[in-house]
Amino acid sequence: MSPATNRKPRSRSHQRQFPAAASPGPETKNQKPKTKNQKLPLIVALTGASGSIYGIRLLQRLRAFPAIETHLVISRNAEKVIALETDWTPARIRKLADRCWDPGELAAPIASGSFRTSGMAIAPCSIKTLAAVAGCHAADLVSRAADVTLKERRPLVLLVRETPLHVGHLRCMLEAAQAGAVILPPVPAFYARPRSVADLVDQTVGKVLDVLGLDDPDYRRWRGV
Repeated sequence: MSPATNRKPRSRSHQRQFPAAASPGPETKNQKPKTKNQKLPLIVALTGASGSIYGIRLLQRLRAFPAIETHLVISRNAEKVIALETDWTPARIRKLADRCWDPGELAAPIASGSFRTSGMAIAPCSIKTLAAVAGCHAADLVSRAADVTLKERRPLVLLVRETPLHVGHLRCMLEAAQAGAVILPPVPAFYARPRSVADLVDQTVGKVLDVLGLDDPDYRRWRGV
């Protein structure tokens, strides 16, 4: 008889046992199940480039989407630009958002990939912020949240506001795009026959919403000739 025939079946005590599921801790017990009406967070960041009005107008337009919960970060340089370019104050802008975070608060929920969001828009996006995103240099909450958005394969829209551009700027745009970001400079579309600066801003903001998968009924699309 072969050795294989003489081998005795293993007893239950010797069979591999998997550990029993751990009992839920206090955090799991108290966690509320998700409902269909729960809002999906979307991150908006304003940085120190010219064009603060793009971020402000985006926040205003997002209020028309009840399923979206806006999380806002305003950088220190953005606060200075806001005062120079607009009649708005950072405090007034923060009232447009559902939740606000300090740019140095790296323990905020939006700094973690486990916190689910529908994406992020940086409007406007300074070259400094673009370089941080392209180089994975998460030194503040804006760049960290952007890096998280990319690694989790969520849409990241960068309204890069600079001109003219040298090869370093272009290289950063390429690297950010290769990582998954959408480079969306605020370039106006004149087929919509804009009559004011507000029309130009709204056309760009409508494009941002489009990229984020939000259907803005006021966005003027090209219908052909």
